[in-house]
Amino acid sequence: MRRRVGLIGCGTLALTACSRQPAPAVITQPRIRWRVVTSWPTALDTLFGGVRTLAAQVKQLTDGRFTLTPFAAGEIVPGLQVLDAVRSGTVEAGHTASYYYLGQNPALVFGTGLPFGLTAQQQNAWWYWGGGLAAMQALYRDFGIINFPAGNTGAQMGGWFRREVNTLADLQGLKMRLPGLGGKVMAQMGVNVQVLPGSELFLALERGALDAAEWVGPYDDLRLGLPRAARYYYYPGWWEPGPSLELLVNLQAWAQLPPSYQKALETAAQAVNLSMLSQYEVRNQEALQTLTQGGTQLRRTSDAILQTAWQITQDLLADQSRREPAFAKIYQPWQKFQKDSLPWVKTGSLNTIITLAQP
Repeated sequence: MRRRVGLIGCGTLALTACSRQPAPAVITQPRIRWRVVTSWPTALDTLFGGVRTLAAQVKQLTDGRFTLTPFAAGEIVPGLQVLDAVRSGTVEAGHTASYYYLGQNPALVFGTGLPFGLTAQQQNAWWYWGGGLAAMQALYRDFGIINFPAGNTGAQMGGWFRREVNTLADLQGLKMRLPGLGGKVMAQMGVNVQVLPGSELFLALERGALDAAEWVGPYDDLRLGLPRAARYYYYPGWWEPGPSLELLVNLQAWAQLPPSYQKALETAAQAVNLSMLSQYEVRNQEALQTLTQGGTQLRRTSDAILQTAWQITQDLLADQSRREPAFAKIYQPWQKFQKDSLPWVKTGSLNTIITLAQP
């Protein structure tokens, strides 16, 4: 009996001791708020809307503890200074097209796309499975930035022209808004190339400060009012077959995030990359029909201009590779990726299927 009482006593003492221990701490993630500047006006609801979607998904994935506030071009910094704002730490993140910043490093063009380069599907394959993400993140590391693909516009148009352009002679002295390497190619064909943010294109075109301007495609061009400023709409947009947009994140801010927040941001960026491309595919087909029914004159770029542009592009890329080691480091495997993918692209393309189906 004594032994039994002793055991019960010990058990009671143990329970009492346990009851005096403090309750285990509830582990919660910190509340973090970031600002995300963009290169887009709010009127472009697919581009700026993509950043809003990104913010919503990150908030949901982190139970509301990690919030992103998007800012349109000009609200904190001009649309063409997003990279600089992220690099300096003025803001934690930004959404932009990397080819706006070729002056800082020509290799940044790969983050958006090259003339006569990859389609949207190829571009995403290069990013996620062809070494593109690792290559671009290594490049951005020198800027104190980590990047993620976060959007794609799909195939673009060749732009709006106030007059018809059929020959190389018609390009001489033409004032055109066109960024990236495509702009450098057109400059070698005699075009006076300018780089302006989307919010300034309509007035510049309407008032004659520009003779031509390209933005994205039918849907965005309608929202910017470009059909009211020019009549002729050319295709294809050979300088941007499937351009990517990127989320740029300051590396110091990134390092301070809990791993789960980092994963949420990366996952949301990938989701927006798919979502934006899908939206453009639907919206552009509807907008193109609206344009042609409204009197827009659709024109195909002449073979003479396309062939000349292609040759200048090859020479420019080869020259850039010789002069810029950082460019060559990405271009050489990128070129192999494009070359290796072409047989499959040609074999499985819609044009091949249609040709085979015709009697």
